[in-house]
Amino acid sequence: MPRRTPFLSACLCLLVVGALVVPAARSVPTRSALGVRSVPVPAAGRTVNTSQPAHVVGRGNPAGCTSAAVVAAVRAGGIIRFSCGPRPVTIRLSATIRVINTSRQVVLDGGGLVTLSGEGRRRILYMDTCDPAQVWTTSHCQDQASPELVIQNMTFVDGNSTGRRFDGGGGGAIFARGGRLRIVNSQFADNRCDRDGPDIGGGAVRALSQYDNLRVYVVNSRFTGNVCSNGGALSSIGVSWTVLNSRFVGNRAVGNGANPAQQGTPGGGSGGAIYNDGDQMALTIAGTLFAHNDANEGGGAIFFVSDDRSGTMAIAHSTLDHNRNAGFQTAGLPGIFFLGARSPAITASVVR
Repeated sequence: MPRRTPFLSACLCLLVVGALVVPAARSVPTRSALGVRSVPVPAAGRTVNTSQPAHVVGRGNPAGCTSAAVVAAVRAGGIIRFSCGPRPVTIRLSATIRVINTSRQVVLDGGGLVTLSGEGRRRILYMDTCDPAQVWTTSHCQDQASPELVIQNMTFVDGNSTGRRFDGGGGGAIFARGGRLRIVNSQFADNRCDRDGPDIGGGAVRALSQYDNLRVYVVNSRFTGNVCSNGGALSSIGVSWTVLNSRFVGNRAVGNGANPAQQGTPGGGSGGAIYNDGDQMALTIAGTLFAHNDANEGGGAIFFVSDDRSGTMAIAHSTLDHNRNAGFQTAGLPGIFFLGARSPAITASVVR
């Protein structure tokens, strides 16, 4: 289907009041109620209790917090905490951390002090239930309940998955296919993946084939300076997301030619912060800021295309401010390109 359509021609049925965009059928909130406001988090998006870890990386000082120790702990699976001393520490990875598919659960809890760095050379964390090298555990690898991967109180920087094209590639910091993924209280900065290609994406995170089509939760997390062909921060195909109380600032989609790629171009360039493509899926955003994200093609902040027009988007108590798209956007929604079941439901939010 075409992706370079300059504007969505269907009636958006939106009322625009200054910087406010809300459905006309609903009352306009007072200006004091507009923009970013913290929202409640359901149980499915909260942190996991890690008071009884299966593994502890480190022995109370930075010396024991090594790349090899993290790789081994994740390979073994279970709840993982860090004991690297009272000050922030950066663990520079000499190898990508890989989740083994026989693990029921893998929880990485950095206690707000641990940064994992790919040093601009490698992807940081990889999980793929359809990769035989990580143990193929079922005949339906694309839809299995485990592993459940939870990232909480962590920072991921300088991940790089460029050239890693297995199962479509992408995910400079995290690539997660199958099982479940949850990200809470975490930061992602300056991660990247391939700079061109019509469907590759996720400078920070790429998610595919979530179990039973359950949502990926991203809660109270920050994404800054992440770059990829599409979806500078987040990217997926056929996956639903709930993004709550988070920040997306300065992420970029740097491909060109959109999807499908225009003749003579490599393709890509959509979704400065978020790129969602697929059929039946939903994107829910609340309490979240998108600012100064950039796309060479469509959707400076968000690109959402449901190929069968069944997908939905809802934005509440959020602000989208100065998200540039050089190619196209949905009429009346700066920084957003949307094709789905109906117009996005946007309430108590600033879109400008």
